[in-house]
Amino acid sequence: MNRGLADALLAARLLAHNPAALGGLCLRGGGPARDLVTQALAALLPPGTAWHRLPGHIDEERLCGGTDIAASLASGTLVHQRGLLAAARGGVLVVPMAQGLRADIAGRVAQAMDDAGGPILVLLDDGTADEARPPAALMERIAFDITLDGLRLSDLATPLPQALAATPVPPADNAMLGALAAAAQALGIASMRPLLQAAAVAQGHAALAGRATVNAEDVALAARLVLSPRATQVPPESAPPDDAPPEQEQTNRDGEDEGESEGPEIPEDLVIEAARAAIPRDVLDRIAAGQAGRAKTGGGGGSGQRLRSGRRGRPLGARPGMPGGGARLALIDSLRAAIPWQPLRQRDPAPDGAGPIRFRRDDLRVRRFEERRTTVTVFCVDASGSTAMARLAEAKGAAELILAQAYVKRAEVAVLAFRGEGAEVLLPPTRSLTRAKRALAALPGGGGSPLAHGLVLARQLAEAVAARGGTPILVFMTDGSANIALDGARGRARAQDDAQRAARAIAVAGHDAVVIDIAARPRPEAAALAQAMRARYLPLPCADARALHAAVAQATAPEPALRRARA
Repeated sequence: MNRGLADALLAARLLAHNPAALGGLCLRGGGPARDLVTQALAALLPPGTAWHRLPGHIDEERLCGGTDIAASLASGTLVHQRGLLAAARGGVLVVPMAQGLRADIAGRVAQAMDDAGGPILVLLDDGTADEARPPAALMERIAFDITLDGLRLSDLATPLPQALAATPVPPADNAMLGALAAAAQALGIASMRPLLQAAAVAQGHAALAGRATVNAEDVALAARLVLSPRATQVPPESAPPDDAPPEQEQTNRDGEDEGESEGPEIPEDLVIEAARAAIPRDVLDRIAAGQAGRAKTGGGGGSGQRLRSGRRGRPLGARPGMPGGGARLALIDSLRAAIPWQPLRQRDPAPDGAGPIRFRRDDLRVRRFEERRTTVTVFCVDASGSTAMARLAEAKGAAELILAQAYVKRAEVAVLAFRGEGAEVLLPPTRSLTRAKRALAALPGGGGSPLAHGLVLARQLAEAVAARGGTPILVFMTDGSANIALDGARGRARAQDDAQRAARAIAVAGHDAVVIDIAARPRPEAAALAQAMRARYLPLPCADARALHAAVAQATAPEPALRRARA
């Protein structure tokens, strides 16, 4: 059986055995395998356990409860309705597309989980490796974070695990807690929650196996399932233990010290090695890039910035305010705010023309929406000289790779080239792969290097993208050399000065940019151009389209360690 699926089914058994201590699990990817795990969890939980799904567009009233408008208007009295969190108490709350859950909703769910009898949380993460993870407030409160990948059709025929009559939960002894604490420290885990969850997993695994005490196998499994996905550093290689000094041996033979032992000896180095071997690949990549412990919010060519809107986008909770100026009245929310005050307001004489519901200015609510700005990756290609065709071919392939993800990640691509006496837009911003292939089929090249023209046109295109609500990312493929000035005069010195001024203008405008040096050897001109532009510099002399696409995704990642420094 696939390792990830086996771990997920075991996690379902452990979660059903002790849901209060383990909180829930996160399943990343998987498709049909994910359905198999949720079916297994449903079969292991007590009969009649309620399952609820959390819609991504849910509002505050539906989530936490509030006034039942229809019943209140019919009865003339205030009628409360239960929210989804109240209905899910003692049951299971499934969160689809958990990587996109809003922070305010995640906070409410976290509060419900902290209360006694809170729901079991099942997070379904459909994001890719370079996209956001579910909110940290929820990941902190669940024990398991499992990736379901590399599955085969035969794995989907795995029979569901059967509930076993578990023995009483063995007590937590000092040896178990000490070994888990050492593993958490070696992995750089500062929070106490994962340590307590790992202890509960070790105890639950021993109980399901019918053992009265926790052994090293239970502790190693707990470290692998709970601690490894949360690692922020790679544990150092363990050195062979030195011989114990005579004083320590004498102490170990002392009868009083033996009486303090509460269980079998659990080697700390064994638990640490088990945790090290199970650190997921994506966690290792984040550690190597210095991003461990920080949630990702998207990658190059990914989702744009989030903006508040009064007209369109993803619905958010209503807020007090007056309609107008682009804000629309939220009628239902206004009724919810006004109805509780009706018994008091009905005591006053009714003004002329008053209806059955008396509103005040403070009752009015307006709608709020959140929309993501479209990310437009602008490839600015140096198409001069004998290598122009190879560079344009790389840009074409990278553009097509990014466009393949356009509908998923709301990305657009544009291509401009500078050669001869000036620069031109070869492909306006588009999501259409067919249009891109048609426009990129035959790209001209050759001539001089009007780098300053390309920089000026790239800034103008970026400003046009920003003006229509997009997020531009400029990717320059050049060796940094220029020999055509802005006025068309030839000469390297003047052309380089114009290019430097144009690069500083991009920096002042604040556009995200990356300079990919495609010279046979890294050149100081390209590095100086990136410095003036305050852009990331990436020497990449030998790159195909796939390598270029990966470089753009890495260079435009939003983590501070990978993005350009701003002044």
